[in-house]
Amino acid sequence: MATTTARPSTTRWSLWDRELTEYPKDRTRFLCLGIVVLATIVLYYQYYLAGAIATHIMTDLHMSFAWYVNMGVVGYIFGAAASFFTGIADKYGRANIVVVGLLLVALLCLIGVPASGSRIVFGTIFTLIGVVEGIILVATPALIRDFSPQLGRASAMGFWTLGPVLGSLVVSLQVSNSSDTTPWKHHYMVAGVVGLVMTLVAAAFLRELAPGLRDQLMVSERDRALIEARAKGIDVEGSLQRPLRQMLKPDIVLSALAISVFLIIYYAAVGFFPVYFQTIFGFTQSKANGLGNLTWGADAVALILIGLLSDKLRVRKPFMVVGALVAAAFTIAFLTRATHPDTSYTTFEVLVALMALGLGIAYAPWMASFTETVERRNPALTATGLAVWGLVIRIVIAVSVFILPLIVTTATTLVEKGPVAQEYAAKYSTELATAAKLDPATSAALTKDPNDAAAGAKAVSEISGVPVGDVTTVATLNAQHGDALAAAAALDPATAAALLADPTDKKAGAAAVGQISAKLGVSAAEATSRLQELATIPSDQLALVARDGTKITDASKQLAALGKVPAADLALLQKVSKASEDSPHQWQTYYWIAVGGELVFIPFVFLMAGFWSPRRAKRHEEEHEAWLEEELRRLSA
Repeated sequence: MATTTARPSTTRWSLWDRELTEYPKDRTRFLCLGIVVLATIVLYYQYYLAGAIATHIMTDLHMSFAWYVNMGVVGYIFGAAASFFTGIADKYGRANIVVVGLLLVALLCLIGVPASGSRIVFGTIFTLIGVVEGIILVATPALIRDFSPQLGRASAMGFWTLGPVLGSLVVSLQVSNSSDTTPWKHHYMVAGVVGLVMTLVAAAFLRELAPGLRDQLMVSERDRALIEARAKGIDVEGSLQRPLRQMLKPDIVLSALAISVFLIIYYAAVGFFPVYFQTIFGFTQSKANGLGNLTWGADAVALILIGLLSDKLRVRKPFMVVGALVAAAFTIAFLTRATHPDTSYTTFEVLVALMALGLGIAYAPWMASFTETVERRNPALTATGLAVWGLVIRIVIAVSVFILPLIVTTATTLVEKGPVAQEYAAKYSTELATAAKLDPATSAALTKDPNDAAAGAKAVSEISGVPVGDVTTVATLNAQHGDALAAAAALDPATAAALLADPTDKKAGAAAVGQISAKLGVSAAEATSRLQELATIPSDQLALVARDGTKITDASKQLAALGKVPAADLALLQKVSKASEDSPHQWQTYYWIAVGGELVFIPFVFLMAGFWSPRRAKRHEEEHEAWLEEELRRLSA
């Protein structure tokens, strides 16, 4: 077998050769770790930007919600393939992959997206960004693992996980503090400039360990001398034989599957929470994204603090279980609010922040435990193990995203037609108030036949509150004695009361003729004729007209105004109204799937490397220290 040899210098530095041939001191190590974290933040910020401005992208590029979602699915699938093939980083290194990826995404954001004028072009660019993200998903945690011993691994992975979380936070801050009228392509141009700056920093300062150093297991920083000594004779090529066969093991594959379903709610939050809050609760784009400020801030704090605590206590698994239970509890509380449109903004801030807190509690220890599970199999194949994880998580998320529009079928209607429906709602507010009083069966009958007399009478009754029999009576009287009733309406109350008390009162009769002639513009003879006809109507029917006639007349006018609303406009309003009614329940169904993923995660914790008890973990560390001392003595001899 071929073996590596000691190298004469500590660092080989050129544009492509970034290897450190000795394990670096803390200053260099922390610098590289910091660059990896910053690079991850920038890349996820660029990738997650679309979710924050999704409604504007869909409207401007004429995308349906299903088209937008499937665009993301394609991105995840290609990202999965890219993640899998990035396992070659075990053989060819990681640092240059990060630098080139940063440059490509920066150019796509700065030049590609602003130049896109169709959904096909934008979808292609978004997919390319997803490919790079899939690559970085493997390369960056591999670098974190290389530069962090196991006893500080949870802290280091907590900082790495800040990448997607702080990337989400940057997106929320940028969009929530921008005007809702800011062109969405402007956000991508800003992201492109940030990416170019990060590319220059990484190109200048990012390094990686030579294969002989990174391919070994390092439990604590005291292992440094042993690792350097072993690197002088380690069989690197032999340790890399048949990498997939070594990594496709139940503890690795099932652990990757468990964290993938656990994070369904996270990817829903990143990709669809702005759409959810805008369509269900009517939040503006900036306000919907403002919820992410506290959410991702809480997640970031949890990642760091829990990472430090996990390293201090030397255990991972208890944190994973507690985090999963907290996340599931607050996801359930969150999804119940979908059918309560009066839920306050503050309530949502609290719920999503606590939900994110649970995700953070579980995720940093899981990342540490997963890399340790991979190291348990073969520390030389860390990138390959992470590639398996990258493949699995991308496939699971692609499936979970793909089924979203199949469950939330109303989203396209609300995104595409919602703004138009709001305009129509303002324009036809009075008519819609009338329509709201109608029984659905009555509306359906009138839609089928606007001249249906029975349906018309029922509609007037529902609008006015007058019994349908009385509506029919008044309608019949108006048909038979319309002129006489109009004359009665022209009388002032005192004259009408006098005639009701004594129809033969000549003074009241003369006054009545004068009032009818003046108000209706008819002759005295015509007025007299109408009064005589009015006298033939039974008094109880006249009393009914006097009591409810105005209500019925107003209701008839309202119904006539409703009938003048264009059928297409009314159909659109009804479609959006139905979608608004159904959508909260559909989103709840999807969130219940996410809850299931959070709970399914828990049993698979038992497959992973690590201890449940801090006492046992400490005893293991002491045994390792004793072994280390013996190995160093042996090597010295």
